[in-house]
Amino acid sequence: MSKESDRLFAQPLPLVQDFAFNEAVVRVFPDMIKRSVPGYPTIVENIGVLAAQFAQPHSVLYDLGSSLGAVTQALRRHVKSEDCRVIAVDNSSAMVERCSEYLHAQDSMFQELLPVEVIEADILRLEFQPASLVALNFTLQFIQPAQRLPLLSRIRQALLPGGALILSEKLRFNDAEEHALLTELHIAFKRANGYSELEIAQKRSALENVMLPDSLEEHRERLLAAGFSKVVPWFQCLNFASLIALP
Repeated sequence: MSKESDRLFAQPLPLVQDFAFNEAVVRVFPDMIKRSVPGYPTIVENIGVLAAQFAQPHSVLYDLGSSLGAVTQALRRHVKSEDCRVIAVDNSSAMVERCSEYLHAQDSMFQELLPVEVIEADILRLEFQPASLVALNFTLQFIQPAQRLPLLSRIRQALLPGGALILSEKLRFNDAEEHALLTELHIAFKRANGYSELEIAQKRSALENVMLPDSLEEHRERLLAAGFSKVVPWFQCLNFASLIALP
C-alpha cells in the first residue's frame, strides 16, 4: 500500500479546486484518510466483524464507494459464509485501478478469501443484486442530497431479510454549540496529525461544495423513509459516526 504522505494542500494555491478522487488523491489517500478521519481504522476493521454477523450463504456483499478497497479487504478477512462474493464499486478510474492492485496483493498473502469483483460505475445507476450486506463507508456524503433517498430505497429493496446496511458518515449537528465544539475538536485532531492551518483551510475549501454532511437525525429519518425498520448507531468519534440499518 502507498506510503506517500498527503501534502496536496501544503502550499498556497491560487485557486482551490473542488475536491476530486483523482490520481493525486489516490497516491496519498491512505495517509490522508488516516490523518483526517478519527476512528477510521476501527470503523473499517469492525465493518468486517459486523458483516460476518449478517452475511448469508450464496449472497452478494457490496462495498459502495470502495476507494482503495479497505472495507472490501475487511469483508474478505472476516466473512466466512459459504459462496459469498464481494462487489466493490467506485466511479473513480484511478481508485479502481489501485484498488484492484491492492486486492491482488491481498490474494497473495491470504488463502480462501471471498472472491471479489471491482467495478468502475456510478452507484446511482447500478443494478443491485440480492445482497445480505451493503457498506456505504463515507460515500453518501458525496452524493447530492436529493439523490440520497432514492439510492437508499434501492439498497433496501435489494437487501435480503436478515441483512444489513452499514453507513458511515461525517455528521453535522443541529445544535450550534455542539457543532462548533466538535468541529474545533476535529481540527485539533488534524493538527495533532501534522496538518498545518493552511492545509486544513484549503482542504476545507476544496470539500465545501462536494461533501455535504447530514445530522444523525436526518440519517435516521431518511433510512426509515427508505424502508429500513431500525437504525442503530454503533460507533462515533467526534463528528464521525457509523450506523447499522436493518431491513
